[in-house]
Amino acid sequence: MKKNLIFHQRNLLLLILFVFGCSSLQEKPVTIYLIGDSTVADYADNYEEGKDYYKTRYPVTGWGQVFQEQFTGTDLTDFKNIFDTDSVVIDDRARGGRSTRTFFQEGRWRSVCKNLKKGDVVIMQFGHNDAAQNKPERYTDIESYKEFLRLFVSQTREKNAVPIILTPVCRNYPWKDSHLENVHGEYPKAAMDVAVEMQVCFIDLNQLSMDTFSRKGQEYVTNNYFMNLPAGVYEAYPEGQSDNTHFQPKGAKVVAKLVFDAMKTVKK
Repeated sequence: MKKNLIFHQRNLLLLILFVFGCSSLQEKPVTIYLIGDSTVADYADNYEEGKDYYKTRYPVTGWGQVFQEQFTGTDLTDFKNIFDTDSVVIDDRARGGRSTRTFFQEGRWRSVCKNLKKGDVVIMQFGHNDAAQNKPERYTDIESYKEFLRLFVSQTREKNAVPIILTPVCRNYPWKDSHLENVHGEYPKAAMDVAVEMQVCFIDLNQLSMDTFSRKGQEYVTNNYFMNLPAGVYEAYPEGQSDNTHFQPKGAKVVAKLVFDAMKTVKK
């Protein structure tokens, strides 16, 4: 009798530990790392140490800055093709002015890679600065751009994490016959080529954003999505601003939603 009681107690304890362990695994969040340039960056998260974002930068907003809110209250089973979890944490490591090469050379990729754990996701969007031939400190030619993407993908997979390649989000030019056109040359195709070659999850954000913005129209997009600001409205831009690369909050949220929705359909 006593032996049976001990046996049942031991089995009950093992069952409790098993259930607790499974519950802990399910609740462990997946981290989605964002690497890229200023169009992805989070300017509100102490981007410039010690400076007040609302006084020095606002309303500039990277789409990564508003990406976490896309996952709030959503059904994460829609993303089972990428991860299986009940919570997601966005870790935005993107930084203005960085190309694939400078992001690697400055050790920014190393700081991401060393923290990757199994099941995490790395979303990479470069191209704006790689293409800047007039800025040799950041310029990265097509072949080198592809090599750095391959490196990010390979090292992500070595950590049993999931890489996703994005083409660079569009700029607000050129417009032709009421449609926004590609300004990034061969870089979007190069990103796609690497994705096909390495069988990587791929989102053509350049095309998605061009098509989406075109449907809204040039005037609306210029005034509401990009950093074209009147004088005397924002403390950080007393004389106004003319910028067709970086986003206001409304534009950033539209782009974040494009990436969020596209993630539901990509395949590992």
